[in-house]
Amino acid sequence: MLLSILIPVYNERTVVEQSLQLVLAAPLPENMDRELVIVDDRSTDGTWDILQRIAASEPRIRLFRHPVNQGKGAAVRTAIDKAEGDFCLVQDADMEYDPSEYPRLMRPLVDGHADAVFGSRYLAGEQSRVLPFWHSMINKGLTLFSNMFCNLNVTDMETCYKAFRTDLLKSIPIRSNRFGFEPEITMKVSKRKLRVYEVPISYHGRTYEEGKKIGWKDGAKAIGVILYFWLIDDLYVPTYGRGFLNSLTGTPKYLSWLTKTIRPHLRDTVLEIGAGMGNMTGRLMGKKLRYVAGENDPLYLHALRNRFLKTPSVTVCELDPEDPADFEPWQARFESVLCVNLLETVDNPKSVLACLASCLQPGGVMVVQVPQGTGLFGTLDQGMGTKRRFDAAELRGMLTEIGFTVKQEYQINKIGTLGWWFSSRILHRSRVSRPALKLWDKSVWLQKLIDGLLPWRGLSLVVVAERK
Repeated sequence: MLLSILIPVYNERTVVEQSLQLVLAAPLPENMDRELVIVDDRSTDGTWDILQRIAASEPRIRLFRHPVNQGKGAAVRTAIDKAEGDFCLVQDADMEYDPSEYPRLMRPLVDGHADAVFGSRYLAGEQSRVLPFWHSMINKGLTLFSNMFCNLNVTDMETCYKAFRTDLLKSIPIRSNRFGFEPEITMKVSKRKLRVYEVPISYHGRTYEEGKKIGWKDGAKAIGVILYFWLIDDLYVPTYGRGFLNSLTGTPKYLSWLTKTIRPHLRDTVLEIGAGMGNMTGRLMGKKLRYVAGENDPLYLHALRNRFLKTPSVTVCELDPEDPADFEPWQARFESVLCVNLLETVDNPKSVLACLASCLQPGGVMVVQVPQGTGLFGTLDQGMGTKRRFDAAELRGMLTEIGFTVKQEYQINKIGTLGWWFSSRILHRSRVSRPALKLWDKSVWLQKLIDGLLPWRGLSLVVVAERK
């Protein structure tokens, strides 16, 4: 295993050499190597020259430099992008934190219990320097405020020592350039439902006379960061995964509408393909005797396993919708199958439907939801990873050819059809604004009332079919 130690540096010439020596010599868990990913944030005091000299003689150091000073968050963002290890750990270069405690920080990750580990200065560490009262109270106050909005019970949100699985960390977009990194990553870790552990650490804090950089203004900005990322679900990097799944996390009213449409048609045993982050799974599993959630994306698969770890009726499995061999263990095992927001992303939708059909018992039910209206296809679809939109006749034809009888069709979100057409075909937008999406979700109650009165087709189509 490889640990990437991410070290943002700015104007630390008096301590940086000693700090790096401690990091290089620090103990690690068994069979773990290290790389130091150092990002100099355009130091002006000679720190860069020291870093170059050390890196020239130490192959475990990978050194980078920003062309202009941007802040700690920007330096950490660069380091995350360059990291190559299995795990990442953030280490400041100011010697306030003790690298000898790496094994303690890494243990929950190595044991497979955690996705992220926070080192807490307020749990019972071996030793902590006593610092001014109000500085500690501000830190604890920010932690309390963060906990209120992210619904985690951490004791030290502002801690530098945060360790992660690298694949998960790389999938989280970091927007803050300065010290807002700490509240931002905490809020996103919570919304992504990662398993977070805390371990006690020692703390040798500096005073402002000794070079401490964070101030009261950064504390005020942290409150703004917490509120912003409480409102905005900016959880995945833009290029990651099926984009609409990320958007749907912020639309609980719409998901409830879709759930109420689908639930009556599902029987006691269900196979859901393309389960994503469990948006539908968590709402539909209910009192089912058996619910299997299939997914092939590694991060979504990981999220599903975390979410339903202690739900006996839910089984999470790796299942590639375009590989018929993955369906063989599940043939004729289910009374109902569910395919939501998936067919539009695959190359051969009919083949996927045929594979799903093989998992049904005779007389079983298939429920399919797809984006509707081939004439609406545009930049929004492309930006969200969609390859096509469907017409009702086309989907009915596919189901009929593989031995199904269509029993029911539902037109969903007719109002959204107009907005989608205007944004995609006229304004040529590639993504939906998060605040606009939340506001739209608040109006779902009105849409449900008037959808049946509108003469055109819905933005989404739900089809219920029975296997002959």
